[in-house]
Amino acid sequence: QVQLVESGGGLVQPGGSLRLSCAASGFTFSNYRMKWVRQAPGKGLEWVSSIYSGGMTLYADFVKGRFTISRDNAKNTLYLQMNSLKPEDTAVYYCSNGPPGDYSTRGQGTQVTVSS
Repeated sequence: QVQLVESGGGLVQPGGSLRLSCAASGFTFSNYRMKWVRQAPGKGLEWVSSIYSGGMTLYADFVKGRFTISRDNAKNTLYLQMNSLKPEDTAVYYCSNGPPGDYSTRGQGTQVTVSS
C-alpha cells in the first residue's frame, strides 16, 4: 500500500530555513507527479508546490522564490527546501501523490512553526 512519511519540520525563526523530506513507498515513485500541501491552524489544505515525473516544477505564488521542490527517484524521496520563512508559513506540511486538487493520499505530516 502507498506510504508517505514526512520529516524535517520544526521550530524556526522568521527568515530561517528548513528542509522537508517525504519518503515514499508502495508505488512507482518515479512515475508520479508529487506535491506538497499544507494546513495552517484553523484552515483547510492548501497546495504549495508540485513536481512532475520529468522534473518540471510549479509553485504557489506565496512561496515562489523562497521554496524549492525536488525529488530523488533513486531514493524514492521528495524534498521541499524552505528559505526566508515567514510566520504565515506555520502549518502542517504533507506530501501527496494524488492528481491535481486531490489531497486524500498523504502522509501524517510534519509541523513547521515559524516564530521568534
